[in-house]
Amino acid sequence: MSRVRLLHVDDDSDILELVTYSIRLDPLFEVRCAASGAAALACLGAFTPDVILLDVMMPSMDGRQTLEAIRQLPEHVATPVIFLTARAFREDNARLIALGAKGVITKPFDPMTLARDIRKILAD
Repeated sequence: MSRVRLLHVDDDSDILELVTYSIRLDPLFEVRCAASGAAALACLGAFTPDVILLDVMMPSMDGRQTLEAIRQLPEHVATPVIFLTARAFREDNARLIALGAKGVITKPFDPMTLARDIRKILAD
């Protein structure tokens, strides 16, 4: 199986650390992190992810705005985006999917199964 290059975007340094640790439990994942939407966009110039794990609630540029900006980049029009959110309401998840997300993972998530959960969403 080929490596999965993942860009994780979250303004919470503890979540960045936990997700990085969790994802790296699966040796086939390569993880890069960005602490804001702007940092994610800057990172996309040097790193081409297979999937982007994107927090919804961030200051300055939230997850929705970040997704819109990512979709303006021709090379990332089809890059799968999975939102990571503390809001577990079905309507919220449906709105995120309608924006073009491949899936939604709700916080708190299980660190032991996070990589598997991402793979499952990508396979659907």
